[in-house]
Amino acid sequence: MKLTKKSHACVRLEKDGRTLVIDPGGFSEEDAALGADVILVTHEHPDHFDEGRLRTAMEADPAAEIWTLRSVAEQVSAAFPGRVHTVGHGDTFTAAGFDVQVHGELHAVIHPDIPRITNVGYLVDDGRVFHPGDALTVPGRPVETLMLPVMAPWNKISEVIEYVREVRPQRAYDIHDALLTDLARPIYDRQIGALGGSEHLRLAPGASAQV
Repeated sequence: MKLTKKSHACVRLEKDGRTLVIDPGGFSEEDAALGADVILVTHEHPDHFDEGRLRTAMEADPAAEIWTLRSVAEQVSAAFPGRVHTVGHGDTFTAAGFDVQVHGELHAVIHPDIPRITNVGYLVDDGRVFHPGDALTVPGRPVETLMLPVMAPWNKISEVIEYVREVRPQRAYDIHDALLTDLARPIYDRQIGALGGSEHLRLAPGASAQV
């Protein structure tokens, strides 16, 4: 499977000539979802869900479909009848040859005074890749490649390190990193790599790896 990192939290997976895109939000490239057979959205925050990017992809390919939670589906389903599917924790489905399991229910706590919204993570192809969205969800089964939210208003580096330790993936690639400056990156790389217990990796936007 080919993994391509797009800007911030967006990830593109390709296998057997089919493409799955997760979280083409407002911090990712304008064409982040273009060419996708399957689009997964973890939650409604604009850095993960951008209606314009979804519409561009869906209009370019009449066979493209979206799987997401209810709060996002309600905003786009009317425009694409029968092509937007609502999922929640515990659901499983197969789309364009990708087997997907849904894990998690709530966004991480940003502040006690801010109500928590729903958030789901996606485990693709029996653990080959797990994208948790904006939560430190532990899927409870082996993960080969963890997409690791390294920097957000809702986390700190000690929590990120403990999350890697708990999931115990073979490797962890940084996502949710648009707000992480180049000055801070070596600090995160060194501490997560030394303390997380798994191989810690980073891809520049547009770069790819085989997973």
